[in-house]
This record gives sequence, structure tokens and C-alpha cells, in this order.
Amino acid sequence: MRRRLVLLTVTALAALVAAAANAQARADCGAGYVTAHLSWGVKCLRAGEFCKVANTQYRRYGFTCPATGHLKRS
Repeated sequence: MRRRLVLLTVTALAALVAAAANAQARADCGAGYVTAHLSWGVKCLRAGEFCKVANTQYRRYGFTCPATGHLKRS
């Protein structure tokens, strides 16, 4: 009986962790923003936002990050 309770608890915790991770992965960006799944997380991108200079991951979402450190539409 105790094993079943432990197994049920572990399963419930795993489901909660998975639900929280899934909610974070679906960032709801407002109007004018683009949802981007970058290596360091899900981000909402828009021209003028701060960015990692010369990082090529932005290209997939239609942006570049020049030396100014602010996103530009490509």
C-alpha cells in the first residue's frame, strides 16, 4: 500500500512539473512581438529590444542583432 502511495505521489509531481514547463514554453507574446524558442529560453522578440550581439539564432525569427545590442528586423 505504501509503494502505491509513493508511486502516485511521484507521478502527480511529474505531471505538475511537465505542465509548468509546457506553460512556460508557450509564452503568450502581445501584438507586435514574435515568440522565439531560443537556446536560453522562450522569449518575446520585437525590434529595438536588447539582444545578444551577433547571435545567429535571431535570424530564424526575422531579426538580426548588430553591434548596437538592439534587435533589428532583417
